[in-house]
Amino acid sequence: MKVRIIQPLYSSDYSRTEELYQQEVAMLHQCDESLDLIVCPEACDVPALARTKEDFEASVRKYNGPLLALAGETAKRCSAILFINAIHQTPTGWRNTTFAFNRDGSLAGTYDKQHLTPGEVSKRKLDSAYTYEYSDPTVITIEGVRYAFLTCYDFYFYEAFAHIARKKVDIIIGCSHQRSDMHSALELMSRFLAYNTNAYVVRASVSMGEDEALGGCSMVVSPKGEVLANLFSRVGWADVEIDPAVKYYKPAGYGNPPAAHYEYIEEGRRPWKYRPAGSAIVLPDAIMPYPRVCAHRGFNTIAPENSMPAFGAAVAMGAEEIEFDLWYTKDGEIVSVHDATLERISTGTGKVYEHTYEELLQYDFGVKTGEKFRGMRILKFEEILRKFACHVVMNIHIKTVNNDVPYDETLLQKIIDLIEKYDCAGHVYFMSGNDHVLAQLQRMAPHICRCVGAGKDPWGMVERAEKFGCRKIQLFMDKYNQSMIDRAKEKGIILNYCGTDDPAAAKSFLDMGVDVILTNDYQCVADAVREWNKQK
Repeated sequence: MKVRIIQPLYSSDYSRTEELYQQEVAMLHQCDESLDLIVCPEACDVPALARTKEDFEASVRKYNGPLLALAGETAKRCSAILFINAIHQTPTGWRNTTFAFNRDGSLAGTYDKQHLTPGEVSKRKLDSAYTYEYSDPTVITIEGVRYAFLTCYDFYFYEAFAHIARKKVDIIIGCSHQRSDMHSALELMSRFLAYNTNAYVVRASVSMGEDEALGGCSMVVSPKGEVLANLFSRVGWADVEIDPAVKYYKPAGYGNPPAAHYEYIEEGRRPWKYRPAGSAIVLPDAIMPYPRVCAHRGFNTIAPENSMPAFGAAVAMGAEEIEFDLWYTKDGEIVSVHDATLERISTGTGKVYEHTYEELLQYDFGVKTGEKFRGMRILKFEEILRKFACHVVMNIHIKTVNNDVPYDETLLQKIIDLIEKYDCAGHVYFMSGNDHVLAQLQRMAPHICRCVGAGKDPWGMVERAEKFGCRKIQLFMDKYNQSMIDRAKEKGIILNYCGTDDPAAAKSFLDMGVDVILTNDYQCVADAVREWNKQK
């Protein structure tokens, strides 16, 4: 198979757009019938830097149609498989898409970039909703050869490499830019990708100028990690002969039979050692849409409050959030229980914080809900994180003896450290009515979202949120009015209401502007919120 990688010139001068587009056209015209595979870079329909959304859209409108038509014609004229990247209009918006053309010029399939840059989302307003959902790696099979894809920013997410390797692909197509990276880094990434997937990497990029040390590096790398061609910053193309059937196998550990590198490391993979990932991971708090339903102390109308069955039921039923309370024990363990005292929810007596953790384990925390829960023990905060980190947003209520006293910072740091340990800072927020605690959290963990509770000044929650840099407030009972809600909305503050089990009341709170309903009876309130959403 004869492969051609095309590397046109790129410029930050948008006035050169037409000149650079014509250069791309000329390069496609110079392809011939000797080629089997042609790969072009990312954003061929925006051949110069578009600093504004208006320039970007103007370029796409002018060049997208003619470019894709020419790509199909070139594939047919050369009887070659051709990959080119451009904007794709979909029912949900524009996407950064790699198009695959068969030798007859027909479309074989497409790949939508999975990791959009912040600028693509915030400035160019490309559709990104699909990137927050689970998906298998895209694989397009043409003439028995299996092609996978990475586009530009995708190359940096090494977590995806093992996922691609599982698909046993032959060639990875990289329509790319990566204009800010050194040549050595770009080569390292591509070699690492090829070696880890046992596939050829065929990467096409753009030259930032013949003398530039950044960007460029259109290249072909073998499954062994050998660079077969690298254009560095040269404008033009390179042709390479490859055999997609050729793979690289090595001993799977010293003295063992040969295997692909990914097959070897699969034997020792320990998924629980890595960052939370996979289909059960939900959107982080900052981008998860509203309105939401928060299962207050879990789905506690069907299982004991602040228990694994209550949390598990809520998560399984689709709760966007769960809420739970944290106290500390006499010996410094962090446990989940609402009351400061033990009598209502366990067979114990006295204060939670007057007992050691081992002493609390002697009490039954399930039987008072029902005989079927007999034997349940008090729950550690870490146990909740170990099971549900990143599977749901967590509203964490930091309980204090009184609102005039700061929290023990050693214990508060322990809570923060556990959140960092389970890599879920983006999926939690702290709730407290204690202004001392809010100030401590602002200083100790400014990156973790905070929510103001009623505390001693429920009518001043909006102002307290501003004072302590909190993104949320949690309304309680009747300590609110519409004016207060409107003030919060004007300042971009998220509003929780704690709480109601009445579906009609939940809808009325949403009408007033509340964003999150805390409820003990998750399912009936969630149904009401879904119904409210449909009517809007």
